[in-house]
Amino acid sequence: MTATDPLHAELKRHFGFDSFRPGQEAVVRDALAGRDLLAIMPTGGGKSLCFQLPALLKEGVMVVVSPLIALMQDQVRLLADNGIAATFLNSTLSGAEAAQRIQALRRGETRLLYVAPERLLSPGFIESFLQPLRETVGISAFTIDEAHCVSEWGHDFRPEYRQLSRLRELFSDVPVFAFTATATQRVREDIARQLSLHQPALHVASFNRPNLYYAVKPRGARSFDELLAHARSTRGSGIVYCLSRKRVDELSSELQAAGIAALPYHAGLDGETRREHQDRYIRDDVQVMVATVAFGMGINKPDVRWVIHYDLPRSMEGYYQEAGRAGRDGEPAGCILYFGMGDIRTAEFLIAQKVHPQTGEPLEDEQRIARQQLRQVLDYADSTECRRAVQLRYFGEPHPGSCGNCDNCINPRPLQDWTLEAKQLLSAVARLAQRRQRYGAGTVIDILRGAKTEKLISAGHDTLTVYGIGAGRSAEDWRSLTRSLLQQGVLEETHDGYPVLLLNAASWEVLRGERTVQMAAPVAAARGSGKGRAAKAAVAAGVVPDSEEDGLFEALRALRKKIATEHGVPPYVVFNDASLRAMARERPTDQDAFAGIPGVGAKKLDEYGWDFTALIREWQPDKR
Repeated sequence: MTATDPLHAELKRHFGFDSFRPGQEAVVRDALAGRDLLAIMPTGGGKSLCFQLPALLKEGVMVVVSPLIALMQDQVRLLADNGIAATFLNSTLSGAEAAQRIQALRRGETRLLYVAPERLLSPGFIESFLQPLRETVGISAFTIDEAHCVSEWGHDFRPEYRQLSRLRELFSDVPVFAFTATATQRVREDIARQLSLHQPALHVASFNRPNLYYAVKPRGARSFDELLAHARSTRGSGIVYCLSRKRVDELSSELQAAGIAALPYHAGLDGETRREHQDRYIRDDVQVMVATVAFGMGINKPDVRWVIHYDLPRSMEGYYQEAGRAGRDGEPAGCILYFGMGDIRTAEFLIAQKVHPQTGEPLEDEQRIARQQLRQVLDYADSTECRRAVQLRYFGEPHPGSCGNCDNCINPRPLQDWTLEAKQLLSAVARLAQRRQRYGAGTVIDILRGAKTEKLISAGHDTLTVYGIGAGRSAEDWRSLTRSLLQQGVLEETHDGYPVLLLNAASWEVLRGERTVQMAAPVAAARGSGKGRAAKAAVAAGVVPDSEEDGLFEALRALRKKIATEHGVPPYVVFNDASLRAMARERPTDQDAFAGIPGVGAKKLDEYGWDFTALIREWQPDKR
């Protein structure tokens, strides 16, 4: 299809793009056909457009359920800058403001309405407002954004989302669209069931984010110096994620003392301070946000150039979501995870805090799932495999590896022979299987190391021939080997919350001496530092060499910041970095040429075109 196709013409007119991103067009066409939808599209994949464009092309109001006030405010602001009539109803509005917006909706002047689930389900809202609205103006569809919140298996479960099935009961003729950026197969099935979706059209876009560079580094005495150097050398905004509020406060203070414009964000700060810090960050008044996972879902800042996890994330799904806040504009960005052994103890402590609020009894199911999620993160951190392949496999998407844009592909760790130890570990699993016993890695490692626990002795494990044969290796050595064997497919593990180790055909090849096992040196071991590899990693992580094009890009960024400040909006609302890069590369000097830049729709052409083309016409390289 081309821009001559009516749908593509509408896309260009409203959003400034000549073509859809991969996967978008099929979702839009199913939405226009009035089908229920379940769309899993990665962060930065353009899922918002998939319901916003149909909202403009169908009769009635599109009701969008969004979990955070900041998220709906940001979406409405972006739509307004494109000349699209959208509004929100939430607690930030006065009674008079809310009444004005409701009247505009009743007059049919607004095409998209954003509400939180609590507001949607509040007493009388459906009966006194939504049902009459359907009879007059019409409701084109209900869109459930961040739909993973409906599932207990999702990484951000919210109980109020469970009640959204009422929409299907009360509005059986109105289609329901569910969108999320991350969802495993189990979560997808739960979303469809909890929302009572009727034979939904399922769209699963690729989770691969080729523009993101992934790396894991050991955390040690020099980690802060590395973080500081990264903030100084990498252009653009960054996010540093930490597990504890204390770490957030310490790191933000240390960065400030070193001359970096950084702010903290966590649930311990009052609401006004959090709002102020978030606003300053999205307006590019500060470079770095140091935060707990409480920060991120509510912003749509597309030009985050790097995300660093200073502590181990809680789950692979959470890590993908948090790291995925980098490079949403499609430009190169870096994602670095620091890993220290203390992280495991911290994570285990946090898991132990999952107790019943009244009785204090452990929530065993939640703790079991959390421990399995922790092991999956450890597998990722310790893996020698392509980082991208490990992530995508978690979501059930195959990837051949050798992505050329992660630390393991650019600069692989040296391998060591661990065949003897692998045979010992696999033999322990085999001996237990002969007794019709199945255990997880912890028990197998205790057997190998000869632990004298009551549990092992009462089970008779001290009589196994493999008992104590691995005492010369540390427990962490054995854990690393177990993770490596799982990654290499030489060992299997169940994934039902009760992970036990199982042998497969490859396991017996090792035991029979037909296959060797190599494992990478620990992460802390020095990697090669060839200049070519270092340069490639720097470019991948968003450290762009200076150039004439880069000088014009910086000038365009300064103009964008000036205009955004005058209009009282974040800079990315004017144009994102990808649009500025296209301007710096193509140098449009008149309105017709400027209209061809991605992200330039009719309203932005009229409002900003003259200022940007004037700067480009007058630009001289020696002004840098």
